[in-house]
Amino acid sequence: MIDNIRKKLNAGKRLSPKEGLYLLVEAPLDDLSEMAFLDKKRRSGNHVTFVLDTNPNYTNLCDCHCSFCFFYRKHGDEDAFILTKEQVVERVGKAVNAGATTVLMQGGCHPGLPVEYYFDMVTELRQAFPEVHLHLFSPPEIISIAKSGKLTVRAVLQKLQALGLKSLPGGGAEILVEKVRQAVSPGKCSAADWLNVMKEAHLLGLKTTATMVYGLGETDQDEITHLATIRDLQDETGGFTAFVPWSFKPGKNSVTSTNTVIPGVKYLRILATARLFLDNFPHIQASWFSEGKRTGQLGLLFGADDFGGTLFEEHVLKTAGHDVRSGVEEVKALIRGAGMIPVRRNTLYQELEVCTV
Repeated sequence: MIDNIRKKLNAGKRLSPKEGLYLLVEAPLDDLSEMAFLDKKRRSGNHVTFVLDTNPNYTNLCDCHCSFCFFYRKHGDEDAFILTKEQVVERVGKAVNAGATTVLMQGGCHPGLPVEYYFDMVTELRQAFPEVHLHLFSPPEIISIAKSGKLTVRAVLQKLQALGLKSLPGGGAEILVEKVRQAVSPGKCSAADWLNVMKEAHLLGLKTTATMVYGLGETDQDEITHLATIRDLQDETGGFTAFVPWSFKPGKNSVTSTNTVIPGVKYLRILATARLFLDNFPHIQASWFSEGKRTGQLGLLFGADDFGGTLFEEHVLKTAGHDVRSGVEEVKALIRGAGMIPVRRNTLYQELEVCTV
């Protein structure tokens, strides 16, 4: 099958889910990496992009109670928090002073927060940092905000966009297969609801990313179904900028006993398969942060053309015991170590600076 797939790719033809599953599970790793790397080179040459960003959280109170999440807290927990808008501005300000150009902010789905809390937060951030790109609120949060304000998803997105929201992160997707979601996160929005938020955002002109968290008990077929689902929506709207996968991180949570650390080769297969299967996605992101620096670096040889962000602040994976730190110079060095040229980008993947030195 590998030769037939190679011929299809060379002819510019789309791969079927069956062929995607073969790449993910059975294809020889050397052939898979070669095809994905060639596709990456065709798209972006020798460039690998990165962004200067920060990822603060405004609250850890959440009513979704996902079994794989160690970050969320219940009402009454001693370490539960809700930041004031002044505290959010202060935290973002520290990152901006360190060079951050993007704020990727998410929190819990907290129905007790009034809709004005979110609107005021975006207003304050826009006024304090007019030059910073606001990449805020995953689909489950948008749905929670809409419920809090008794508004439609579209109305919430329109208001946030008018106040300064520029794009949405793709968090909360996990695996877009309902039986998997019901097993690990029955309190979170459905796959259909996640897709609807993204569709509405795209129709309003907001760009978004698409994510996948694997290792939650899903099958290989479920993972391909996830890729096919976001590929279909991209055909319809063209609003996704990038696909960003990462593995479940076992920690102090209720699914630890049935999940173990996912081998790095699985991550590399997912990156390469995504690069070849998601033919309508302009970018595939490898993560030094979620998968470790060496695996992230190897991902650049398996079809990824982006290396994520510098993450001046991050707490979600840190609470699960996964705390990896890096800086701008190390990110550049890792990209160069893979034989490629680091390029600083903005959130919309426009290249800003080719880092030749």
